[in-house]
Amino acid sequence: MRKMLSLARACIDRYAMIAPGDKIVVGVSGGKDSLTLLAVLAELRRFYPHPFELEAVSLAMGFEDMDFDPVAQLCRRLDVPYTVRETNIKQVVFDIRQEKNPCSLCAKLRRGALNRAATELGANKVALGHHQDDAVETFMLSLLYEGGIRCFQPTTFLDRTGVTQVRPLLFVKERQIRNFAIRQALHVVHNPCPADKHTKRQEVKDLLLELEARYPTLRENIFGGLQTSELKGWKPERP
Repeated sequence: MRKMLSLARACIDRYAMIAPGDKIVVGVSGGKDSLTLLAVLAELRRFYPHPFELEAVSLAMGFEDMDFDPVAQLCRRLDVPYTVRETNIKQVVFDIRQEKNPCSLCAKLRRGALNRAATELGANKVALGHHQDDAVETFMLSLLYEGGIRCFQPTTFLDRTGVTQVRPLLFVKERQIRNFAIRQALHVVHNPCPADKHTKRQEVKDLLLELEARYPTLRENIFGGLQTSELKGWKPERP
C-alpha cells in the first residue's frame, strides 16, 4: 500500500488532480484497476493535505452474471458510499448497433453515464483507473490504427458537464496493480463482455510483449516520451 500511495500521490501532485473540498466519484467496474484505485484513494483520504470526499459508482451495463456484491462489501469496509446505476449500454452496443469493434462506443457511453452520475451526486471530479500501460497502449493504438499521435490526458475538464476526469494511477504499471490486488485480496468481478480479450487493444498488448523481449525498457521509454511531448495535458501543472 505504501508503494501504491507514493506513486499515486506523485501523479496527483504533478497534475494537480485533487483540490481542497473536491467530491470525487470513482468509476468502479469491478476489475483490478478500478478496485485498486478505490482502495488507494480511500487510504489517501485519511492524510492527504487537501481534504476530499469519495464516492464509488458502478454501471450495470445489461450483461447477465455481473455481481457487484463484492464491490459493495469493499465499499462498506472502506467507508465509501456506493451506488450501482442501471444502463442499456450492452443493448445499444451489441444488440442495436452490433458494433464489430465495440470498445470505442462502449467507452464513450460509459464515460457519459459516469459523468451524469457524478453530476447527480454533486461531485466535481471522476477518477478513472487507467494506469501507465493503458497510456502506452492508447498511444500505440492511435499510431498504428489511426496514423495519429494521441492519448488521453492525465486530467481532463469537461466543459459540457463541469466535471473533471482524473487518472491517479498513471505512474503505476499494470503488473504492480495485479500484485496489489492479489496481496490486498480484492475480489475482481467477472467481466462477461464478449469482446473481452478479442480487441485491437489486446493485439497491441501482445505486440508490446513481443517487442519488450528485445527492448526491455520500451514501455518506460514511450511513457517518458508522452510526459515530455507537446500532447495537450501532459505538461505538469506543478514541478
